[in-house]
Amino acid sequence: MSMVKTILIFCVLAWLGVVTLMPKQELYYKLEEILYTQDIALNEKEVNENLFGLSLKNVNVYVKGINIANIEEITFFTVLFYSTVEVKGLSIDDSLKTMVPQKTEHAVFEHSVMAPSFVSVEALGSFGAMDGKIDLGARKVYLDFNESENISMLKPQLKKGDKGWVYETSF
Repeated sequence: MSMVKTILIFCVLAWLGVVTLMPKQELYYKLEEILYTQDIALNEKEVNENLFGLSLKNVNVYVKGINIANIEEITFFTVLFYSTVEVKGLSIDDSLKTMVPQKTEHAVFEHSVMAPSFVSVEALGSFGAMDGKIDLGARKVYLDFNESENISMLKPQLKKGDKGWVYETSF
């Protein structure tokens, strides 16, 4: 029994060491490099690393050199087998207001090793409430606008579903 206890304690300490000593800022900068190859640039005012994640403040999103969005805060959280990305205060540029909702107050993306090919999505904004999933294996996105408010610009891309309006696409 003491051997099992020793192995368990060693595994927990190893996991804790990997999570806390993981180079979070370097991983973020690698993500920036990958996005830059797609002509997407992130310009943040402040980067804060914490025990289990990373926080970015006042992020400007540029696509092909054009500022298309501003984000108040992005928080990355991971414990290796479960990860989240939380976005607060997403504002889209006025020139895109005919295509997408302008304000997203809060959005959460969650990934777990229990369902490795799925990312769940929840958001709240000027469009109401939305939840859905991204199937990484099948490369499909399914978003359910169950409390839709101001989605007239999205209506041509949406279908009527059981609980409200549904957006489906592949990538």
